[in-house]
Amino acid sequence: MPSSQPIMFQGTHSDAGKSVIVTAFCRIFSQDGYKTAPFKSQNMALNSYITVDGKEIGRAQGVQAEAANIQATTDMNPILIKPNRENESQIVVHGKPFKNMEAGAYRRDFFDTGIQLIQQSLINLNKRYDRIVIEGAGSPAEVNLNDRELVNMRVARMANAPVVLIGDIEKGGVFASLVGTLQLLEKEDHNRVIGVIINKFRGDLSLLQPGLSWFEEYTGKKVLGVIPHLPNLNIDAEDSVILNQYTHKQNSEKEIDIAVIQYPKISNFTDLDPFTVEEDCHIRYVSSAKELKQPDLVILPGSKNTIEDLLFLKNSGLADKLESLRQKGNTFFFGICGGYQMLGSEVHDPLSIESPFVTSKGLQFVPLQTTITKEKTTTLSQGIVIFQNNRFEVKGYEIHMGITKFEGNIKPFIKKTTELDGCMSYNEKIIGTYFHGIFHNDPFRESYINHIREFKGLAPIYRRPSYVDIREEAYDRLADHVRHHVDLEYIETKMKEYQQAAT
Repeated sequence: MPSSQPIMFQGTHSDAGKSVIVTAFCRIFSQDGYKTAPFKSQNMALNSYITVDGKEIGRAQGVQAEAANIQATTDMNPILIKPNRENESQIVVHGKPFKNMEAGAYRRDFFDTGIQLIQQSLINLNKRYDRIVIEGAGSPAEVNLNDRELVNMRVARMANAPVVLIGDIEKGGVFASLVGTLQLLEKEDHNRVIGVIINKFRGDLSLLQPGLSWFEEYTGKKVLGVIPHLPNLNIDAEDSVILNQYTHKQNSEKEIDIAVIQYPKISNFTDLDPFTVEEDCHIRYVSSAKELKQPDLVILPGSKNTIEDLLFLKNSGLADKLESLRQKGNTFFFGICGGYQMLGSEVHDPLSIESPFVTSKGLQFVPLQTTITKEKTTTLSQGIVIFQNNRFEVKGYEIHMGITKFEGNIKPFIKKTTELDGCMSYNEKIIGTYFHGIFHNDPFRESYINHIREFKGLAPIYRRPSYVDIREEAYDRLADHVRHHVDLEYIETKMKEYQQAAT
C-alpha cells in the first residue's frame, strides 16, 4: 500500500496560529480531492471533542477533521492532557482516561508508552489517508524539553514529514523568533524545515518586504507566505488565551448582555460561540464580582475542577453577586456541565478525583447534588426540549465525571431516549444541562434568546443565522484565504519529494 504524504506545521511559540493553518490545509487538500486527516500526537487542552464512538480528543483535531470532511478518530490525537489542578493533569489515551499524573512523572514515566502510541496512530492513518496534516505544540526549540518531547521534531522524523515553521507577527519580533528557533534546531531538524509562514499580518506588505528578503538571504529558508489577519472567523478556538479577545471585539451596545463566568479551570467555552454571530448578543467573559454588573443572562460553562472553581466563585465574591442577581429576578442563568453541577446544593468528590476538597456547597439555585466518580461519561447525545411550550430536537455531547441527582421537585430539561438530563426552574429562568453544544442547535437558541428579549420588552428576532452553515462557510473562507497567500505549489513539491525519498 502506498504511503501517505505528510506535512507538519510547527510554531515559534504557542498561539502562533498552528491549529488554524492546519485547519486551512485540511480543507484545501480535501477540496483538491485528497483524503486528508489531521494529526496531533499530544495535545494539552480543556476544550474537547467527542468522536462518533464516544471517545475524547482535542477540540482542534475534531474541527480539523470537520474541515477535511471526515469523521474524527482517536488516532488523530492519541494523547490528550487535561490540567485539573496545580501541576497535575488527567492523561487521556485514545479517548479514555488513563490516569492523573504530575508533570515530572509524565515526562519520566510516560515517554516510552507515548512513543508507541504515536507510532501506531501514524501507521493507522498512513493506511487510510492520502495526506496527513500534522500539528506541533509550543516551540520545537524548547532545549530543556527536547530530549523527551512527544509532539514536535521527533514526530516529524517519525512521520518523515517536511516542516513549515509559523511565526506570529502580531506579537512582535517575528524575525527574531523565526531565526532564533531555526538556530536552536539540530542540523537534521533544521534541514527538515522547508520554509516559514508569517501569520496574522496587518498593514502594507511592501513595508515588510525588506525583512522578508533579508530573512531568506540570512537563513536560506524560503518565506512560503505572509497571511493577513482574517477577522470574524467563526471556527472553534481551543486555547483559553482566546477568551481575552471576546469582550473587546464585541459591540457592547447590543441589546442582550451575556456574562460568561471565566473561572480558572474553564472548559469547552466553545459552547458559547454561536452567540457571537447573533446581531443582538454581547458576550463578556468575567472573572470578578465588579465585572459582572447587571447582565440579562449569566452562563456558567464547563469546568475541569468543579469544586475548586466553586471556591473561586465564593472567594472572588462572584457567588454572592450571582445570588443577588437571582433574587432580583431580572437575570437568566444557564449552567453547562460543571456549571450545571455548580447550580446545585452540593458537589462531592469523596475520592479526591478532581480536588483535595471532598465537598463544597454549590450556589443552591436548584435542588440537586453531584458526586464526582471515577467513571467518565463521553458520548454524543440527543433528546427533546420543551421550552416555552415549544418542542425542540437537540443534539450535543457529554464529557463529565459526575452523577447528579435531584433532591426536590424540579422539571428535567432534556428528555433522552431512556433517561432525563438537566433541570429547568418552573419559570424557565434557571437551566442546567450536561449537554455541551446545546446552543449550536439553532431553533432552540433562537427561542431562548427571543424569550429573554420578550422578558425585556423587546420584539423577537426570527430567521436568525444558522451557526452550522456559518462554520462551514468559515472553513471555505479560511482555505481560500490561505491558498491565496501561500506558495502551495512549492509545499506540494516538497511533500512529494519527501514521499519519494521514503520509498
